[in-house]
Amino acid sequence: MNGFVEALADGAVVAKRNLIKVKRVPDLIVFSTLSPIMFVLLFAYVFGSAIEIPGINYREFLMAGIFAQTVLFGATITGTGLAEDMQKGIIDRFRSLPIARSAVLIGRTTSDLVNNVIVIVVMSVTGLIVGWRIHSSFLEALAGFGLLLLFAYAVSWGMAVVGLAVRSPEVVNNASFIVIFPLTFIANTFVGTTNLPGPLKAFAEWNPISAVTQAARELFGNTSPQFPPPDVWPLKHSVVASVVWSVVILALFVPLAIRQYRKAVAR
Repeated sequence: MNGFVEALADGAVVAKRNLIKVKRVPDLIVFSTLSPIMFVLLFAYVFGSAIEIPGINYREFLMAGIFAQTVLFGATITGTGLAEDMQKGIIDRFRSLPIARSAVLIGRTTSDLVNNVIVIVVMSVTGLIVGWRIHSSFLEALAGFGLLLLFAYAVSWGMAVVGLAVRSPEVVNNASFIVIFPLTFIANTFVGTTNLPGPLKAFAEWNPISAVTQAARELFGNTSPQFPPPDVWPLKHSVVASVVWSVVILALFVPLAIRQYRKAVAR
């Protein structure tokens, strides 16, 4: 128990170090917020005029998908940051300090979670400007944001494995884009899954990103009886499915990330 508490305390110190870096290099947070703002404006004013969702304003339907996509791309910063630290030898300096080995990973994922919180705040303001509204209670809305951040935090640990394995920020960026970009589009993020062809429809309905997006829509009150989710378990029970997906991803990638970190520092 003492070892776990010490690891958390050491992780908090590493997280503080990463957040100070963001403060000193504000370009990091500026460009990570500009991209989602562009997506909101692009889909709301360009594609939104051509897409109709029965019983609901498309801009309200859209925002949960934009949130899900954005926090996922925000989670890739974990892999990029670790790869950069490996490349510059900073991880070797951490190895020489009397800190828990898991502290570097805890600190990295925690600081990136804080960055995602900042991005979500900026996106929420942008969404309100273009016409998005929350029609649920304060606690339900808070749960919606919390679920998005939980899923992003879980994905961060997966990105940590990639970042420690490749050691090159450029490779992490390319690999994460190739994987996450199609995953967020073969889902219910921007349009419904009803009209997708057979295999793509089945994939989209069981895509964890679809479950997270649907859960956020329900918790924000951005759903319509005229546009119910498909009759598949992950979308009919989207909140439970999102939590299950997050727990499974964490259970899989936390030990893998710690193992990969030990291998990386032993080289």
